[in-house]
Amino acid sequence: MQQTLEQLKDMKLTGLIEAWQQQQAQPTYHDLSFNERLALLVEREYLRRQQQRQQRRLKQAKLFVGAAIADVDFDVPRGLKKAQFLEWAQGQWLVEHLNLVLLGPTGTGKTFLSCVLADHLCKQGHTVRYLKTADLVIELKLAKADGSFPRLRKRLAGFELIILDEWLRDPLPKADAREILDFLDDRYRRSSCLFATQFPVNQWHQQIQEPTLADAILDRIVHDSLRLVLKGESMRKLTSKVKPMKEVD
Repeated sequence: MQQTLEQLKDMKLTGLIEAWQQQQAQPTYHDLSFNERLALLVEREYLRRQQQRQQRRLKQAKLFVGAAIADVDFDVPRGLKKAQFLEWAQGQWLVEHLNLVLLGPTGTGKTFLSCVLADHLCKQGHTVRYLKTADLVIELKLAKADGSFPRLRKRLAGFELIILDEWLRDPLPKADAREILDFLDDRYRRSSCLFATQFPVNQWHQQIQEPTLADAILDRIVHDSLRLVLKGESMRKLTSKVKPMKEVD
């Protein structure tokens, strides 16, 4: 069997090897038929590979926050509907190449909820990448400067969902707006974006300093986007372990 084990190692079938060694060590498996034992070996290897792919997707996503759906507090009154959020977590909107806009004041959970969705979608088999908008612009510019833009463009196009956090937090100069427009053109009705922002959609235009580019950018987003409008107090305030100090007369 040593030669067989070496061949299995060479093929990187470590899950199958572990399952086979378990079967050899435990008499429980000895009365099973060959087909039954083989099925268990294959299932172990299959699950190992699925887990590896999931871990790889999560690593590639580079999420700002590590969180799962179980960590979401749906009882806090902030406009978050549980049924709707769980439906979005299933990813049909990605299949339809729609976008998602998360709107709300500071602290209402936009980044957190974006990462929760991304985490679940990765586990469902989708590919995701988290980026702050300013970082995306920098990456695009640097790639054009050093000649790596074709590779970056291809890599970004490979993600089914790209999260753009802090969307339009800072006014977008003309040169940066042009980069964003080209990026959105590459993804338009081919793949999805999630925009997390403090600004209502009706204020986006004024955040983009070139009106013509602003028209084009908004035209590629607003018509194909689902929206979640959050409200209420900051979650940081509500979950803080520090009690507010009482005023003393």
